[in-house]
Amino acid sequence: MMLGLACSACTASSQPSAKAAETLEEGWIPLSIETETGTHDYQVELALTQDEQARGLMFRQEMAPDEGMLFPFDPPRPASFWMKNTYLPLDMIFVTADGTIESIAADTVPLATSSYRSQGTVAAVLELNAGEAARIGAEAGDRVSYELPAR
Repeated sequence: MMLGLACSACTASSQPSAKAAETLEEGWIPLSIETETGTHDYQVELALTQDEQARGLMFRQEMAPDEGMLFPFDPPRPASFWMKNTYLPLDMIFVTADGTIESIAADTVPLATSSYRSQGTVAAVLELNAGEAARIGAEAGDRVSYELPAR
């Protein structure tokens, strides 16, 4: 999925949305996207380690509408993701260090081995269910807000 780590977009099993919303489990954080249509809130699973980022959302069969996965990079860098072993179609939102949406790879093709790349240096990639970016009117220049836990 990402350059140098050969990440993919899916993981073994998804957490129930209500559970994530009620008590943020370790490894999950709230995230908001500001678009012209308003603020849109999500609970996202963090892929922090190299292994977590390589596995991503691989083999996952479902993801709740208000959930996603965030791949933060420190330091920021160009990102390249693929869909190998990823059964869910996704929107990949590439986010710069200041929280601006740099670009969006919408409606990615499950199981494809072609790469989806950022246009430049990004601090994170956010994966949501396919069609979510269009549903909320997200586009380049919109803002993504989240706070990573101390490590």
